[in-house]
Parts: sequence; C-alpha cells; structure tokens
Amino acid sequence: MTHNPPPPKIALIPESAPFTPEQRAWLDGFFIAALGLADAGVTALAPQDSAALMADVTAADEDDGAPWHDQTLPLDERLKLAERRPLRRRMMAAMGQQDCGQCGYNCQDYADALAAGKETKLNLCVPGGKETLRALKVLYGELDAKPAAPSLVPAAPEPPHAAPAAVSAVTAGHSRDAPAEAVFVSRTRLNKAGSAKQTWHIELDIADSGLDYVVGDCLGIFPTNDPALVEAVITALGVPGDLAIGSRALREVLTERASLGAAPDALFQLYSYVTGGERRQKAKALASGDDPDGDAKNLDVLAAIEKFAGVRPDPEAVIEVLEPLQPRLYSIASSPQASAGRIALTVDAVRYPVGKRPRLGVASTFLAERALSGQRVKAYVQRAQHFGLPADPATPIIMIGPGTGVAPFRAFLHERMATKAPGRNWLFFGHQHRDYDFFYEDEFAGLRAARVLTRLSLAWSRDDAQKFYVQDRMREVGRDLWAWLADGAYVYVCGEAKHMAKDVERALVDIVAQFGVRSTAEAIAFVGELKKRGRYRQDVY
Repeated sequence: MTHNPPPPKIALIPESAPFTPEQRAWLDGFFIAALGLADAGVTALAPQDSAALMADVTAADEDDGAPWHDQTLPLDERLKLAERRPLRRRMMAAMGQQDCGQCGYNCQDYADALAAGKETKLNLCVPGGKETLRALKVLYGELDAKPAAPSLVPAAPEPPHAAPAAVSAVTAGHSRDAPAEAVFVSRTRLNKAGSAKQTWHIELDIADSGLDYVVGDCLGIFPTNDPALVEAVITALGVPGDLAIGSRALREVLTERASLGAAPDALFQLYSYVTGGERRQKAKALASGDDPDGDAKNLDVLAAIEKFAGVRPDPEAVIEVLEPLQPRLYSIASSPQASAGRIALTVDAVRYPVGKRPRLGVASTFLAERALSGQRVKAYVQRAQHFGLPADPATPIIMIGPGTGVAPFRAFLHERMATKAPGRNWLFFGHQHRDYDFFYEDEFAGLRAARVLTRLSLAWSRDDAQKFYVQDRMREVGRDLWAWLADGAYVYVCGEAKHMAKDVERALVDIVAQFGVRSTAEAIAFVGELKKRGRYRQDVY
C-alpha cells in the first residue's frame, strides 16, 4: 500500500507584515487560490502552524549563538555575520559587543528592547559610538515606530503643586535611569614620578547613598564636562553663556547634559540647513558618514563648530542635536566586606593631542582633576554579568589584570582576606615600568605576607629592549598554571579586549596543549569548555 505525502503548506505573507496570524492565514489562502496553487494541493499554514514554524526558527537562531559577539571584529564584518537573521539579532550585531552595561543592558538585551519597542533611544551604546548609531538608525527603519530623539533642552519647571515622581529605594543607585549620589573623598596617584601615565586610586563615600555592591560589579559615574571646553564651545557659538535654553542656562546644559565628544551626524545635518555652497555639501557629506576633508575622525563638537566658523545656527537647535552626556563605567576596586561604606576605583586619566588641542577623557579627568572633596557625584552600580568570585571560597583563582585591569582583583583579594576564604589566589599584573607603574605594590606585599595572595607574577613591557607582557609570563610558568587548572581553578581576565585578552586566551590554549598533552583543536575546545562552565571569565573593553 502506498502513502501519498500530505499536500505542502506554505506561507506567502511574511511574519513582519502588519497582520494578525489569522489575517495572514486568510491572505495566504486567497493568494494560493488566485495563483492556481490550490490545484497542486498546496494549502496555507494555519495560524498555529505559523507560530510553531517561527518558534522553530527562533530556537534554531538561539542555538546558533551570536558569532558576531566579538568586539575585535569591525562593524561591517559583524553585520555580515548577522545577515538573514531576525532584526533583533542584526541590531545586536551593530552594538559595541562589550556587554559593558553603560546602556543599562547587555548587547543582546539592548537589541531585544529596541526591536520590541520597549526602548527607543538609539544612542546609548558608548563603545559603538557613531558607527553603531548609524547602523541602528538604518535597522530601526524596518520597524513601524520611529525613535524619540533624546532632548537636552530642559523642560519648563513643574508647577509648585506637582511633586517629582519618587524613585523606589530599591531601585535608586542600581540603574542609570535612577542614580544615587556618592560623595567624592580623595584621589591618590598610583604611578611614581617618571611614568608616562597618570593613574589614580579614587575613593567615594557611599554610606548614606543607598548604593550597595559585591566584588566584580562596576560603578557608573555621571561626569561633567571640562569647564574650559564648555567655555570654548560657547565662544565658538558666539552667544553668551547665560543664554536661556529652556529653564537653564546654556553653560549649565553644556556642562551637565551634552556630550562634547565626537560630533553627531545630526550636528552636520543642522549645518547643512543653515549654510550654502561648498560648505553645505561638506556638511551633508559629513552627516552621511563621508569624510570630504580627511578630518572626520578628529571632529568633536568644538572642532565641528570651528570647521563651520561664521555660520550661526540657533543655539537651542545645536543643543537639540547634541547627544546626551553618558555615564562611564569603572570596575570597583574595593570590597564591601573590607571597606564598608566606601567604593574605590582605579582610573587612568585619558589625555591625547588632536591637532593643536589636547582632548580629555570626560569622566577620567573629572575624577582625576575636577571633582572636589565632599562633592556629590551621581552614580549607580552596574551588576556584574558573570564576573563574581566562585561560590565555593575554597576554589583557587587565577587573576590576569595588567594596568587598570587589576582593579577588580584588588577587590577580590580584599574580599577573600575579609571572609577568610581558604582558596589560593594567583595574580598576574603588568605595566610599562616596574619602578614607576607598580600599582598597589605595598598592598600586594602585605597580602602576600598574610598568605592571602599565594602567588604574584609580574611583567614589565618597557624595562628591557624586548617587550614582555602578562601572556609571556604565563607561558614561562605554564606548567604551574596547568596544575592550578587541573585543580579546578577559575581564570579571570580584566582589561583591554582587542589585543591583551586575545593574547592571554591564545597563551592559555598553548599552555593547555603543551602541559595537558592535547592537540591545538583539543586545547581550544578545553578553554571553550572552561568558558561554558563559568571557569573562564572576562571583563574586557
């Protein structure tokens, strides 16, 4: 007896079409009949069939992972890897891929919120910058809704009887949208004279703030802009600093609310509206991401205004098109068990020349130079995704954190000392020069004497003719590293993603292959398994 296969079921109307499942099923049936496909036995998917099919597609999509989730890949490569994926996955590919939390989400959750219409701000990804914003604008065009442009113009004051919405004590300080206030206490320089860097140990008082944290968390800081830069922007605009913008003065808005970093496309678009001729064409080109004069990467807000010197757009219109000043995240370098009521940070003051003008990292120089003792600073705690200590305090840990990447590991060591955790602790630290850049040297000596820091391995990249990094030190002590891994140690890496983190992982693969007697493929699989089990954890940027 032969069995004829059931007639095929197809869907002609895509899921993205603005119809209910029942309407799509009816339209599918209509078009199947109109095209004469019904004679061949073709039928439409029932609504439940369509839902099941989409569930299968979604499950397959999730199972396939996110191969673009790598911050070292250029944006165009990430988007190519996400081709033919659902919109939310393509949006994720446009993110900075650091899961840094500065947007208030991780990359996938931010993309999901945008695609679902739960979030409308496209400019929250600090690491992705203008590239991410441009890509998201294109992708967002596939949705019916349009994003609400964030406004920097203060609203008119509420009438006296209208009380501001209360922020729950549970929420305050645990979200960028509801920051608390910490009190700036002190800064202490960690480099000695002769260092090419300026790195600071920052202390903040959180006793009365409602903030709480665990080791591995990050602190989001809301900085203010450099007053000298603000005055230069005001001068370039050719207006008085006390000019009213909504309910506040222009100087205040530029200091506290506006990002004065990379000039947004919308600023160039504004200039294209108020100028003409060749300058208009240049403004339009810059607004679309082109680089007519080869200087686009150097155009912060001040440089952009100076580039179109003599053109006078309305100051309120300028404020409207600037991006909001975003918080910056820093790994917490203290333990609440050892330093109750305090949070410590390890901060590199960022300074670099562009043309004839120095550029300053907005938050790093705010903390390193401008914040005053006793000043209240808006802040919130960004919970660690997967960067906390092992649940079992007896588990050995290997910490690899050159430069400011040492911050969370100072916190780990203080926590383990305060809780008398019996697990062994091995720290790899490196920087340029031992004599100038050995952060927390005395502390680490004390922790070693107290037998909290079991082992300290150091690497100095500029002390000899040949550069020497933490991954080189790892290879030198590879046999012992393998023994710790075999004993169940967790590995933590904190610091720069593009080179350091990649090189550290490559060194670990080589160590597993050599001392674990495995092929390279097997060693890669072994390290991959460490990641899956949560024994290889990274906080990289």
